[in-house]
Amino acid sequence: MNSAMTNSLPSGACFRLTVRSAAEAARLIREKFGDNARVLSVNSVEPSGMSKLWSGPRLEVIVQPFTPAPEIAAEPESEETPATREETPARTEAPARLAPPMFDLRTLLLRAGLSETLLSRLTQSREWAGLESQPLHRGLVAVGRQLGQLAGADRVAAPLTRAAFIGPSGAGKTTALCKWLGLETFRRARTGHVVTAEFDRPNATGALPVYCEALGVPVAHYPAGTQPATEGGFVYFDLPGFSLRAGATNEALRKFLNAESITQRVLVLNAAYDAGVLRSALAAGRELGATHLVLTHLDEIPRWGRLWDLVIDSGLEPLLLATGSSLTAECEDDVLDALTRRTLPPATDRATADEAQGRAA
Repeated sequence: MNSAMTNSLPSGACFRLTVRSAAEAARLIREKFGDNARVLSVNSVEPSGMSKLWSGPRLEVIVQPFTPAPEIAAEPESEETPATREETPARTEAPARLAPPMFDLRTLLLRAGLSETLLSRLTQSREWAGLESQPLHRGLVAVGRQLGQLAGADRVAAPLTRAAFIGPSGAGKTTALCKWLGLETFRRARTGHVVTAEFDRPNATGALPVYCEALGVPVAHYPAGTQPATEGGFVYFDLPGFSLRAGATNEALRKFLNAESITQRVLVLNAAYDAGVLRSALAAGRELGATHLVLTHLDEIPRWGRLWDLVIDSGLEPLLLATGSSLTAECEDDVLDALTRRTLPPATDRATADEAQGRAA
């Protein structure tokens, strides 16, 4: 949108853009408004109806264009002397309307939930000074790209073939496995079977056998075949929960994983847990050789920014985010993209956008 078209808009006009990603939003804003626009709010819009099975959430971006203040040339010095200059009555100027308060990049990231530790890591990078000097929406996109790089977005992970889902009791291991099976069968048309096992602790499989029957995925109880039955197929293991205290309690689980040569070990954690509990669970999962990470109960977390520390510091391959309790849908398999979308400020604070709009009016 050129400057003439921007000038013709009514004061305070806002536009709504619905896009797939932050990068697409930044491109559209740049094409339509150039640098003469401010982002008021960013919200994640979940698909409705049956489209939830194949469509991911989109971003609703509210943008307000503005007209840059014209440059006023300085008036030439008058040649009149004080004796010849006519006095003119003073005029009372109407107070200028204040523009909406603009938040700096660091403040917005803090409001999105990013930790001080992670922000310190970002601000000490060589790129930070350049990010702060950019328009805000471009800076946010660049920060999202940096976070993805820290979390290993450039790594190419091998597909799961023989993987055990492990985690503490109550983390939602079996539900996460069901969601993953749905993605494997519906989206990728893969086939395979599931093996359940019990050691010194009982393993309640819940709705797993019924769900697998609906998918056409066989379920067997160990001892059973632990190798894929078909070329390119999979075998997934539903195992009892481990103890956060580790030690001898988890030894039976460790022996099983090693004896069956199961090298892919998916750690499932409840993201709504306290940070200290999450660290303990992560440490126990590492001791058991975890290679991948699944986070559950994300529907209980209003702000996802604090999850970046867990994903980055774990060193594990992010596999899945469970955003609800249903066995189908309500999940994100592009973990880093989902985290970026949900941590774009001020998307997580509508009050800030409402306050800005109110002051602008």
